[in-house]
Amino acid sequence: MAKTKSPINRLIDAFANLPSIGKKSAERLAYHVLKMPNEEAIEFAESIRAVKENLRPCKTCFNLSENEECDICKDPRRDQNVLCVVEQVRDLLAIEQAGSFRGLYHVLQGRLSPLDGVGPEKLSINTLVTRLKEGVIREVIMGTTPNVEGDGTALAIATRLAGLPVTITRLARGLTVGASLEQANRDMLADAIASRQPF
Repeated sequence: MAKTKSPINRLIDAFANLPSIGKKSAERLAYHVLKMPNEEAIEFAESIRAVKENLRPCKTCFNLSENEECDICKDPRRDQNVLCVVEQVRDLLAIEQAGSFRGLYHVLQGRLSPLDGVGPEKLSINTLVTRLKEGVIREVIMGTTPNVEGDGTALAIATRLAGLPVTITRLARGLTVGASLEQANRDMLADAIASRQPF
């Protein structure tokens, strides 16, 4: 009969399953949680529960929201004619933190990766096309990661958008090739938005 793991070993394993967390880092995190005051540890656990139970994709752009539509989509002060297409919510957050983009977003929920079995049907491309057919958006900024898969995703989307009355631009290549948007600093993202170019 298999021996049940202790609570601390279960916590270490849980942290070790997170991306970029090795066994030693997982142990440090687990023991840090163990040393936390009870209220702080319970608040930490509650924040994880709340994220899992209360957040859902926005029905319009697929950003995370507690409501059917996210705050960005509901904000009438945003430029309704410009849409930035990003791969993940964390990319949207990185651009928002730069503070220079005031348009709308569309989160693809990934990028094309045939080797990993991710085709166009697994992304929110069809919803994007439907949004653009409404005729309000005039410019689509490709905010995909500047690497082979990100560029391939942008190219596939641009092909789908051919014939629609939208201008397609992409973030300037001030972003390092192969780097993710979440790793770019505020100034780099602001320059990339301001210096976008035709796709």
